[in-house]
Amino acid sequence: MEYQEAKEKFISTWGSLGTLWGINKAMAQIQALLFISTKPLSMEEVMEELKISRGNTSMNLRQLMDWGIVTKEIVRGERKEFFTTEKDVQELARIVAKERSRREIKPVIKVLEEVSSIKDDGTEKTKELIKQTKALKDLTDDLDTLMNKLVNQKQNWLTKSVFKLMK
Repeated sequence: MEYQEAKEKFISTWGSLGTLWGINKAMAQIQALLFISTKPLSMEEVMEELKISRGNTSMNLRQLMDWGIVTKEIVRGERKEFFTTEKDVQELARIVAKERSRREIKPVIKVLEEVSSIKDDGTEKTKELIKQTKALKDLTDDLDTLMNKLVNQKQNWLTKSVFKLMK
């Protein structure tokens, strides 16, 4: 496989995986392109490389910056804006996990907390609702805490061991 084919395959696959992160395909493809780029890219270079519109590129770059994954870089002598992404895979995973927790998991925990805190009117259905939503809230809290601890660890012996177990 030649460079161009491998690059396109990587960007396409990363784009498909983006939905697992909770981001759209174009957003993930832009991040993938920046991830393998040897230099910051302008919006025009991203548009040309991925064959996407200016509006789509602009909107997705803004969202990637909101996530904290993409940053603007100043290139001396250039008036255009240039963009780059986090290159460290561990740091990238930490940023994505932290942001998904903030955007998705924390709001769910809040709703589960509210629902499991309703007034117990003594009926069986109310007791069951409180019991099950509290159990789900506790589990979600625990998983969120575990995920945050794992991604915030540096590559020490414990995280290396956990990742070896997962292989």
